[in-house]
Amino acid sequence: MNIALPALIAFLLLLPGFIFRTRLKRAERTSLDFSPFGQIVAEAVLWSFVAHLLWLALSDIVFSQRFQPLVLMKLLSASPFSQADATVAVAANFEWVATYFGSLFVASFLVPTLARATISRFRLDRSSAPWGSVFRFHDAPWYYLLTGADFTEDDAPDFIVISAIVEIAKEAVLYVGVLSEFFVDADGQLDRLVLQGVSRRPIAADKNGADADDGSESGRFYEVDGDSFVLRYSETVTLNVQYVKLTAEETADPAIHSSR
Repeated sequence: MNIALPALIAFLLLLPGFIFRTRLKRAERTSLDFSPFGQIVAEAVLWSFVAHLLWLALSDIVFSQRFQPLVLMKLLSASPFSQADATVAVAANFEWVATYFGSLFVASFLVPTLARATISRFRLDRSSAPWGSVFRFHDAPWYYLLTGADFTEDDAPDFIVISAIVEIAKEAVLYVGVLSEFFVDADGQLDRLVLQGVSRRPIAADKNGADADDGSESGRFYEVDGDSFVLRYSETVTLNVQYVKLTAEETADPAIHSSR
């Protein structure tokens, strides 16, 4: 009894679903997917079923190649004689079988990739969209928080201001800057943020503090030299996110823009 062949056939039949599921998800983690095993298999089997239905229909319409369930059942059977008969039938149509699976694997990679790009481009996954809950990538909370993806294209922020409190030598220091990019670790947790135009001040020099000088922003904040400031999330006490949308006057006046 040859059990390797049925296992190989089952693997080839289900592989498109796993590829499709992996490419469609926007998961921030790079380590193993810890979703329940039953959920992963169920989603992959469902996508595989849909993909094969579509591909078999196209094969019948375009190439006049019809699916033969009896051949598949013989390939999956435990009888070596049935497997041999089915293998001969597959070998006689090897070119079509290879084209079928090859094109299906390529489509399983490209179609979800394009679908994910389309969803992000037209913001179909924002929380206020009619079908937002369907298209939303639930494994990417930092993506929505730090990119402004929940806004419509017209209301999307021009830039995002990050305010973070970091404890340095037992003193709380507030850092404020414009978010340039962010990175997550292998488990999907926020790892670090890259800021530009960063200023800082001790929390002790707050508006009502003794070191507040004249109470103005320039008197309380000190610019941090450098082009990019890397802030590690593990070292922050609190994190504040502010979405800034420039008015038409501010957009037209570069002096106002540079002063922010």
